[in-house]
Formats: sequence, C-alpha cells, structure tokens
Amino acid sequence: MKILVTGASGFIGSFIVEEALRRGMETWAAVRGSSKRDFLQDERIRFIELNLSSQQQLEEQLRDHQFDYVVHAAGVTKCLNASDFYKINTEGTKHLVRALINLKMPLRRFVYISSLSIFGAIREQQPYEEIRESDTPQPNTDYGRSKLQAEQWLDSLHTSKGSSEGFPYVILRPTGVYGPRERDYFMMAKSIKQHTDFAVGYRRQDITFVYVLDVVQAVFLACEKGQTGRKYFLSDGQVYRSATFSNLIRRELGNPWWIRITAPIWLLRIITLVGDWWGHLTGKITALNNDKYNIMKQRNWRCDIQPARRELGFEPHYTLEEGVPLTIRWYKENGWL
Repeated sequence: MKILVTGASGFIGSFIVEEALRRGMETWAAVRGSSKRDFLQDERIRFIELNLSSQQQLEEQLRDHQFDYVVHAAGVTKCLNASDFYKINTEGTKHLVRALINLKMPLRRFVYISSLSIFGAIREQQPYEEIRESDTPQPNTDYGRSKLQAEQWLDSLHTSKGSSEGFPYVILRPTGVYGPRERDYFMMAKSIKQHTDFAVGYRRQDITFVYVLDVVQAVFLACEKGQTGRKYFLSDGQVYRSATFSNLIRRELGNPWWIRITAPIWLLRIITLVGDWWGHLTGKITALNNDKYNIMKQRNWRCDIQPARRELGFEPHYTLEEGVPLTIRWYKENGWL
C-alpha cells in the first residue's frame, strides 16, 4: 500500500508518517523546500515537494505517482493575515483534490484533518451539551471558517457526483490535540515552569483533548473503514475543567510554586488586540491574536465521539492522566523544558 501524507513535517503529520512506516506502507512525505525534517529521519521515508498554492504544479508533481491513500494534514493554525487561512486551508485543499481528480488517482481513501473549531461557540447554555454532527457550524475564527469552507467544498463533490462515484473522502474533526512535538501547549508548560499559569473568564469552561497517537489511530481506521462523506469528532472521551491540564503539567514538573492568574474576558480582548497590532507591526505571528481570543473565551468544547466509536472502531487509549506525563517527559528529554 502506498500512502501520501501532506503536512508531514508538522506535529500530527510526522506521527502519521511513523505509523504508516510501522504498518509497512510505502510512505511518501509531502513537504515544502523550506520544511524542517527533524522528525522525518527514517531512511524509509520517500519525500515529495508539493506546492499546494498551484493546482497546475501539483498535477506536474504528482503525475508519475499513484497512491492508495492520501492523508491531508497540511494546514495553518496561526496566520499574520486572515486571508492566508483561506489560501492555505481552503484553496490548498481544493488544489490538491482537483489535481488528484484530474490525474484519475485510484484512491481508496482521502482523509482530511479538519477541526472541532468549525462549530465555534455553540451549546453554551449550562448544562453544556455535546456538539453533534447534526449541529449547524458557526465558526468564530478565521481558522475555523477556512476549515469549514474546505469541508463544504468536499461535500459538494460528494453530492454532485453521487455516493458511488464521488471523491472518496472522510473528515476527522479533532478537538485540542496535544502530545510530544506540539508547540502551543508547550508554551503553557513553559509558563508553568516559570511559575505562572494563566486562565481566562470566570464562567465554567468544559474542555476536551485528544492525544496525538489517538488522532493517528483514527486516521488509519478512517482509511480502512471510513465511508465517503462521513465526518467524525475526536476526543479522549472525557470532559475536563479548565484547570485540569495545568494541574497535571505542574505535577509532572515537580510542583513548582506558581501564581495562577484568572483574567476577565475584557482584559483578554485588549491583550489580543494589542497582540494583533504588534504582529502586523513586526511581521511576526503572535500567540495572542484575534482568533486566540475567540478560542479562549469559548466555554463548551464537548463533542460526540460515538459515531467514530461505532463506525470506525475508534477507542481512545490516552486520557490526560496518561498523555500529559508522556508529553512532559518528551519535552524534558529533548531539551524543550
């Protein structure tokens, strides 16, 4: 079996590559010329440079290849300019899929890594309820909107061609993904090591997480069992309070003294506006920006993973209690902490 993984040099993509190799698949890692390959050192990996900004170039780059599976993990979660989310997450997906269709690639499955963020802040009246596939997405970030537009375009292929002839895509919608090599949650661990924990808002917040290897599990289950057009939420099946993740990180760091700051939403709004202004002024992407404001103020991140369990056989192996120690240990062993 031959598999192509886009975004292979990234956090989730690099783990998908490792699992494909473990399964004995001929594994092709799609990268850019400027991509770091720190986590792609296995000599069995075959590299291919793909330009997702040009359908014509993609057809030229893919013309001499045939893949059984394509896992599209490439994308951006932070951009200096909002338009870049759509150029990369939406248009990049369209270019890749159109190229595959035009080349008559005999795919068994195309797995698209989307996000729970496409739904935005819904079901936020207490008691919170799980976000379900039947809910209407109301994304409140450019990241979420760009992912939703890519999903809707894939759906248009399915409905226009019919279930028997449509492009064989499956969509995965993970909640917050953490694990070794991840950089956003790493910033939280770094802050706690430096004796500060930061939270936002005084109203109850229900948070969900999924360990990176459970996302990888779902990817290959989707390759094997996913039905065209189906969409699956991914989490570890648990719901956590906002402080749980921080408490576990602190424990794994040896319980350093800390100051836990809970800021009101209005203060976060000011900070992220300044962060956006500073980013445009310096040309550097900041962690605290307008998208981050909407993400951090959202109170309900519950989601229904029963369809993934029932249809794919997905069963999370890592709760936070199990995944956080593995993550912090990796950060320590690799000199991040």
